[in-house]
Amino acid sequence: MKIVSTTNAPSAIGPYSQAIISGGMVYTSGQIAIDPQSGNISATTIEEQTHRVCQNVKAVLEASGSSLDKVVKTVCFLADMNDFATFNGIYAQYFTSKPARSCVAVKTLPKNVLVEIDTVAEV
Repeated sequence: MKIVSTTNAPSAIGPYSQAIISGGMVYTSGQIAIDPQSGNISATTIEEQTHRVCQNVKAVLEASGSSLDKVVKTVCFLADMNDFATFNGIYAQYFTSKPARSCVAVKTLPKNVLVEIDTVAEV
């Protein structure tokens, strides 16, 4: 098992790793719309936050020796299911290989963001 860490994505905000590589797969922790340079959430719309989250996921995957094209499964959390269509349009720009996916609405996400994504990918 190998812990993955990169400064190109936000640091963990709790006792966990950005990702773990095990058995030829990388398991990313949920990424939210934190800007890795400032450590702040500057994006306020679902569009801005979805782009930032996808960029953060991409950075963690690349630090793992993987990529968005190697993602086999995503789990997506939305604060409001009314954002589903907008989220889907942006998500499709990044996850062009169409991995398996779950997408659910939740009551609250960390730091009151609008979206969170975690992934499982081949290394």
